[in-house]
Amino acid sequence: MKIIRAEPSLQYQFHDESFGLLEKILIKSRRERPDFNRRMFDEDFARIFHISNHHTDNLFDISSSDDKLTNRLFGNVRTQYEPYSIDETIREMIEDIAQSLLWFGEAHYFLRDDPSTEETHITGFSSESIFTLGRVCFQFLPKRYERHWRRDNKLLGRELRLLNRKKLMCFHLPKSIRRMLSSQNSILGSLDKYQHANMEFLPKVTYGNPNPHNDFNFLAWSETHDFALYQATRKTGWNGRKYDSEKRSDFFDCHRLIKFRRNQVVLRDHILAQLSDELTKVGKYYIPEFKIAVLPTKTLPSVKELDELESRLSREEAGFTEVMDFCFNK
Repeated sequence: MKIIRAEPSLQYQFHDESFGLLEKILIKSRRERPDFNRRMFDEDFARIFHISNHHTDNLFDISSSDDKLTNRLFGNVRTQYEPYSIDETIREMIEDIAQSLLWFGEAHYFLRDDPSTEETHITGFSSESIFTLGRVCFQFLPKRYERHWRRDNKLLGRELRLLNRKKLMCFHLPKSIRRMLSSQNSILGSLDKYQHANMEFLPKVTYGNPNPHNDFNFLAWSETHDFALYQATRKTGWNGRKYDSEKRSDFFDCHRLIKFRRNQVVLRDHILAQLSDELTKVGKYYIPEFKIAVLPTKTLPSVKELDELESRLSREEAGFTEVMDFCFNK
């Protein structure tokens, strides 16, 4: 295995058949990715900003010691949809970070300088093979293929790339959310595993008995499944995308929605705090005294507002419509 000092590899392709024991230990297989309920939760929880926020100005308040460097950093952030304004860039970046945090527990970006244009690009890359030992951070690259148009693909050997920490931005899940998700995902994983197990209770059709009698109570199975789902998601407030149940009260739905939104806001604020710290750190690579802080404006919901809304709901001073409008439109 080759050990080098280099920038991280942003994209590489590999196949399971090229995996050795080391790759299986260090790289998360595609087969381990979340299924159904866990995948839906990750998608919903990472969607921190609503459509109403997409065309709203002044989502964030940015203060820095050098506006020129700030514009240089935010002007070339590479995100999924290539937004143009700084507000849109930060919004998209936060959701990209949240998606990575929910799966890997980490998110990483690297600063790349382009000498020809004198521009700096902040580019995200996969955290599935990033490891830290003390103050040393490295990326493990498994056996992978280098693709060519006019000749056969070349199989490259393993690499261990030592990364420059001064140009590396690292994000982590807050401990409170990590513990919450660990407990929830364990149960959701079991529900996903046995989601269609009820089909095994269908009696076999035979030539002698083409219409066998079935005593299995599928309604009870479904209700038990829903009860386990709601128990698992009690702390996060996720409703499992179940919007039409007649057995849930409006208060139950409102209380859950406020709790889910509050957890999203806690994650958003945690990412923003880390973003300020990480941008300050990498900015010092260019200007030693550089500082920056990125804060949400009053346009976005706060934990305090959600706590007050929940308190008013418990006193029957806030109704279903008000809670829905606040949680879905702010």
